[in-house]
Amino acid sequence: MHSDDEPRKRTARACDSCYRRKIKCDAAQPQCEWCSHHDLPCTYDRVVTRKRKAADDAGQPKASRLSERISRIEKAIADNFPDLDSIPFDTSENLQTQDSSQMLDDNTTTASSSPSTASGNLTPAVPATVGVHFAGRELGAISLLTGIPFLLPEGQEWIQARTGQTIPKDRLAPARAPWEKQRGQNTSSIFNSLLNQSMFDLPDWRVSRLYSDAYRRCYLMQRIFPVVNPDLFEETMKSAYQQPQNSLRDGQASTRACVIAFIAFIARLPPIKDMTKDSPLAQIDYDAFASKAQFLVAQVLQEPASLEGAAAVTMMTLCELSAGNMRATNYFAAIAARLLFMLGANLGNFGAGPQSSRTEKRHLALRNLFWICYTLDKDICLRTGQPPTIADENCDLSLPPGYIERAYTDPENEESSNVDPLFPFDLRLSIIKSRAHSTLYSVSSLKKTDAELLKAIRELDDELEEWRTAVPPNWRPTMSFAQDASDPNVCMHSVMLRMNYYLCMSIIHQASSRCKAWVNGTGGLVDGISSSLTLSVEASRSTLCYLESAEHVLVDGVFWTLIFYPMSALLTIFCSILQNPLDPRSRDDMGLLRVATVMMRRIFTRKLPQNEVVQFKLVADFVVELKRLAECAIDKAWREQSTGSLLPQ
Repeated sequence: MHSDDEPRKRTARACDSCYRRKIKCDAAQPQCEWCSHHDLPCTYDRVVTRKRKAADDAGQPKASRLSERISRIEKAIADNFPDLDSIPFDTSENLQTQDSSQMLDDNTTTASSSPSTASGNLTPAVPATVGVHFAGRELGAISLLTGIPFLLPEGQEWIQARTGQTIPKDRLAPARAPWEKQRGQNTSSIFNSLLNQSMFDLPDWRVSRLYSDAYRRCYLMQRIFPVVNPDLFEETMKSAYQQPQNSLRDGQASTRACVIAFIAFIARLPPIKDMTKDSPLAQIDYDAFASKAQFLVAQVLQEPASLEGAAAVTMMTLCELSAGNMRATNYFAAIAARLLFMLGANLGNFGAGPQSSRTEKRHLALRNLFWICYTLDKDICLRTGQPPTIADENCDLSLPPGYIERAYTDPENEESSNVDPLFPFDLRLSIIKSRAHSTLYSVSSLKKTDAELLKAIRELDDELEEWRTAVPPNWRPTMSFAQDASDPNVCMHSVMLRMNYYLCMSIIHQASSRCKAWVNGTGGLVDGISSSLTLSVEASRSTLCYLESAEHVLVDGVFWTLIFYPMSALLTIFCSILQNPLDPRSRDDMGLLRVATVMMRRIFTRKLPQNEVVQFKLVADFVVELKRLAECAIDKAWREQSTGSLLPQ
């Protein structure tokens, strides 16, 4: 029998070498596979202790701590965003809220408050916020009411203490996240320019034919973005253009919206641009087409759900994502998901009829739209902090037939006219993203103990590693990517594969920042979660190094699609430097920040439209400020060490 205070001992399940490296151990005797392969001694000498759960923060009631946290967040919002003072918030003690936690930046976040139902009040009970954590320290919060990240007083004090600098709120907590933008042209001016024509009018038939033919010939875009079936879209165009153009009858909005949204999205894709650049018909205003399609979406929602309507809204989602307008992207993605659920696209691969069957083509087109929306939903969840719209338990996630076999072929060098879809993101990585959010960042996951959280991290890490090892060697991402490394198989497809792999690695392991053991200093447990956080930082380093290595294959116009990945990585590395400024890797990381600053300017300003140069300057200013503060933190730490001063923690 053990006394209540005596630590309980258990047998280690992984050998000492595998445990230190946080890799899966097969526990084979006399040597596990890893130790045997690397000719290492295979020992099980460490002792793992498990203590009974300590009293909750010195017995302070959870409701009291939550009330204090809400008050601090409300004060921070009031200080940062005075325009929100007129919005009423109920902070009574009977609110049913959960303390929420989050990673470094605005990825993988979830709402932590629920609406108050007292007296029929449906306004938010408290400002919807999520915590921004690093190494057990809550640095700030992300307001889901405004979509804006801001620093709590503790976060500001910590950064100021580590750097000795005053925090410029306009750069580190700007009015809008620097990696998000609104449409380049003012929306009202776009609508004003459309007043001279009917909002229901379709473009010239020759314009629609130009882009329809280009899409049919471009197998690459058909595989990455299977937004329409070319044969079925031919029918959609004929139906749309046979309608009277000066009016809009019931059931006609979906076909017209589908045609206009198709042009608005397809015309901005680099391969399609190259194929149509010599035609005078290719001189179109993307924003005007997108605004017209957006106007028609309101009419689409008045009609019964249809394949054409779902395709139109899905293409509008892709339009807004590629333009960096995450707010509209979020809205359209939710509408598209609803339409597809109404059409049953979430239920499976449908029938097994002949490929020439029109019904089968419609079924496959719906399923392709479902997978596009599913991958976008999980990506948007990370970029905006909103919970996912599509719940896995309501979907058949069986992969399309033959998907695994064709997933790792270079779509840019296909010799055959193969148009089997690959989709914008690897479907299996999107499923892992979804599970990571559910088990690590959902409201229910916030109740997990340290042990439960670390168990979930380990299981997801195993799942991610299982995916990685299943990838063919010539496509397989390395667990880390150094500055002097290279990828012989590099192409845009491999860039997206690696960016998403390193993102998954980062979000999975950065969840360890939320563990209470950081604060409590629970011996061996802190070592374990520190190792997990180290993997997250290493994945962020790999993101920047690989992006630099792949610079020559990045196509023009990918700024808003790719910027999220390096920005997320930069923020993680920045906090790592502030946490451990005297660590030898911090100097290397500082060099990486300098390289990244120049690299991002060089990559993302290529042929950047003039109206987006100002947007890039916001990003550049943000990165420069991170680099400056990181340099200050390192210099301050070395000065204090040389004078024997204590570094504030």
